[in-house]
Amino acid sequence: MADLSTLLAQASFHPLLRRVGEVAEARGIAAYAVGGAVRDLLLGRTTTDIDFVTVGEGSGLKLAEAVGEALGGQTVHVYPAFGTAALRLPQKKGGHVLEFVAARRESYRHDSRKPTVTTGTLGDDLARRDFTANALALDLHPARFGTLLDPFGGLHDLDAGVLRTPLEPEVTFSDDPLRMVRAARFAAQLDFTVAPNAMEAMRAQAHRIDIVSAERVEAELQKLIATPRPSVGLWVLYHGGLLDRLLPELAALAGIEAIDGIGHKDNLAHTLQVVDNLAAATAARPAEETAYLRWAALLHDIGKARTKRFVKGTGWTFHGHDDVGSRMVEKVFRRLKLPLDHRLDYVRELVRLHHRPHALVDDEVTDSAVRRLLFDAGEKVDDLMTLVRADLTSKNPRRVRRYLLGFDTVEEKMRSVEEKDRVRTFQPPVDGKEIMDALGVGEGLAVGILKERIKEAILDGDIPNEHDAAFDFMMRHRDDALRRGALFDRLVRTLDRKERRALGALREALATHPLPEGEEAALAYLDGVREEALRATEATP
Repeated sequence: MADLSTLLAQASFHPLLRRVGEVAEARGIAAYAVGGAVRDLLLGRTTTDIDFVTVGEGSGLKLAEAVGEALGGQTVHVYPAFGTAALRLPQKKGGHVLEFVAARRESYRHDSRKPTVTTGTLGDDLARRDFTANALALDLHPARFGTLLDPFGGLHDLDAGVLRTPLEPEVTFSDDPLRMVRAARFAAQLDFTVAPNAMEAMRAQAHRIDIVSAERVEAELQKLIATPRPSVGLWVLYHGGLLDRLLPELAALAGIEAIDGIGHKDNLAHTLQVVDNLAAATAARPAEETAYLRWAALLHDIGKARTKRFVKGTGWTFHGHDDVGSRMVEKVFRRLKLPLDHRLDYVRELVRLHHRPHALVDDEVTDSAVRRLLFDAGEKVDDLMTLVRADLTSKNPRRVRRYLLGFDTVEEKMRSVEEKDRVRTFQPPVDGKEIMDALGVGEGLAVGILKERIKEAILDGDIPNEHDAAFDFMMRHRDDALRRGALFDRLVRTLDRKERRALGALREALATHPLPEGEEAALAYLDGVREEALRATEATP
């Protein structure tokens, strides 16, 4: 580690720390830079947030106001509930976020994260921090500027790459259980290990994470998976007993089961390797751009625990795990308070589709199969292919080489099909309004049938993705679609309230199933569909 005075002199925020120290001295306030900024300075990492601790009740807010004035009238944001104040400097002044707080002592009740706060010394303030690496302080007084205060051996732990708590870990983690998740996050960010006694305390207190708000947990997990090697932190969560409480769907993938001497791979180890592979593959892209692609990698195999089967003569199978997993994603997002908007849809779709390119390599890469993949993935197809490449974790180099070459072929076929058929941004060449005008009908099942048949014909390659071909196809199918639509309208008028539970089944049968010739035969067939659907709904608990 380089000399501290040299590192400090080279830091972009060196003049800023000097100015804060001068302002503090002029007002008789003892002030220190603490925490992550000091840690990152010593590690040679860039930082944008700088925390300052002052000594004396109310001194943090006073210094914030004085610094804001000294820096040209910068706005000071005061947070009375937390006793803190912050300045957000513009880019021309460095773009740093400065946070000020007076040194304090905290005590906690066992059942609450909300501490009783009293004025304290600098030592009290550093003792309440999560890890020794974050319990370092730089004196800003002009006469002592840059002097490092290290009461808990944080400098030694930085050199050793160890996360250790200033107090006994049982105390530190009990005071704020989120610190256990922060241990995992810092382990991944800094590539540190967690001290053995801290890991032991995590396992003993993992249940206390339940009292922490989902929003705080989510913020830490987002930072964790944005790291270059998320697996480092995720393994800490697993071995610390926290993964089972935060992401039980993921923890359920751990371990290997063997029957008749035949085992399967450890799907948790595989998943964490996939996340690391994807992080490496997208390292050049902004972290915020790939956040939910990383979530898709993390969740892509969560359906395997539910679909695992042993078949004699075949071995272990996980049929349908992609579809099952995609339906599990929303529950994960709701529990962790992740967004339930287009980002949920994006992750859910990537989980659902992640096995499709593998199947294309195993089977013949037909234009039709590629069209369907392009249609289903849409603008997500490039991210999907990044994910499936990251999903290759086999130790068999021949198998990896085969699939990589296969994915190259799939992507080459995608480019060819997309150039010809423009499926990725598919828009029907004949829309619903034109169909209604041509048929002289309003919205209804007949229009939906024709739109779906046109789409399927294009995806199957039966007609080109062009207006005239699609219109001619529609006119050839219009009589059958009108017949089916009329039958549906007739049935709807005859169903009572209870029987309307069968409408979905009737709509699907009319839209996709072959129908007998003749109206009476068709009605008899549909009556059987109705009765079967009603029996199924009555049998469902």
